[in-house]
Amino acid sequence: QVQVVESGGGLVQAGGALRLSCAASGRRLSLYNLGWYRQAPGKEREFVASIIYNGSTANYADSVKGRFTISRDARSDSTKKTVYLQMNSLKPEDTAIYYCKATFRGSAGTDYWGQGTQVTVSS
Repeated sequence: QVQVVESGGGLVQAGGALRLSCAASGRRLSLYNLGWYRQAPGKEREFVASIIYNGSTANYADSVKGRFTISRDARSDSTKKTVYLQMNSLKPEDTAIYYCKATFRGSAGTDYWGQGTQVTVSS
């Protein structure tokens, strides 16, 4: 089992920045990639960014490319990782609940979601 806990949300003005953190832990954490999703009121949950377990590759939604950066800490402990989402040049349309997700890298397995953290961008 993997646990993921988000933090760092809040209220910010348009053009500002926030950094979200996702603390992931679990004995089998090395089998998971980590990523961020978001869900705005009345909309479907959507992909934001992801990073593979060894940190070598990151992917972004087109809507956040050039503004958001995903990264992870470099701890050698394979059972604990923190993944960050640095969000710059925030726009009101970035307002959403942001969720961290641990995605199993194999062919069959359980994915895990955090409880979410609210990001509100005022115009």
